[in-house]
Amino acid sequence: MKITILTAMLVLIPAAAFAQKWEFGADGGVGLLNNVSVTGAQGTNAAATAGFAPGFSAGAFVAENLYAHFSGEIRYEYMESNLRLTTGGQSAQFSGYSQAVHYDVVYHTRAEGPVHFFGALGGGLKTFAGTGAEAAYQPLSQYGYFTKTTTAKPMLSAAAGVTFRLSPKLSLRGEIRDFASAFPAKVLTPPSGVKYGSLLNEIVPMVSIVYSK
Repeated sequence: MKITILTAMLVLIPAAAFAQKWEFGADGGVGLLNNVSVTGAQGTNAAATAGFAPGFSAGAFVAENLYAHFSGEIRYEYMESNLRLTTGGQSAQFSGYSQAVHYDVVYHTRAEGPVHFFGALGGGLKTFAGTGAEAAYQPLSQYGYFTKTTTAKPMLSAAAGVTFRLSPKLSLRGEIRDFASAFPAKVLTPPSGVKYGSLLNEIVPMVSIVYSK
């Protein structure tokens, strides 16, 4: 799946490059994910959560600027995010990552001067993968099982930020982006009778370097 998503991104980039006004960008940041509640675990009344540890994020995008205030972006993001179960003072983790490929519609102010603001909204697909070593015994297994597998979920993407023009062809962007999807229960699987919260948000503050042509 990792190769498939990256291949799709590479196929889409040349199509966007034929636009009369286009931009290439590369970004980096830190993914901050919410934890969801765990209910129904047998033999315990302790509160528990399932989710993902914070991790780095890196990606690339191509933008078409066809209108004064609107543009479209094709984006790919790789996000390192280990799976995690927590309860009380205990925690168990399992290495993993996620990827996202999506298309966003971007509104920008196009204000005079070197600074303008923008907002973006779009959607696509996000995949989650567990990459740790599976074991017969897993800590906190009454709350969930870490699995070495991959699953994909539809995803919504939203962002807001500011662009600083460094030169006629080079810009610096700062933004906060939200990737919203259903919780990937095939990667972190609840035992029979246990239920997880359904919505997963990954908030990613990021900085991008953008080349315009």
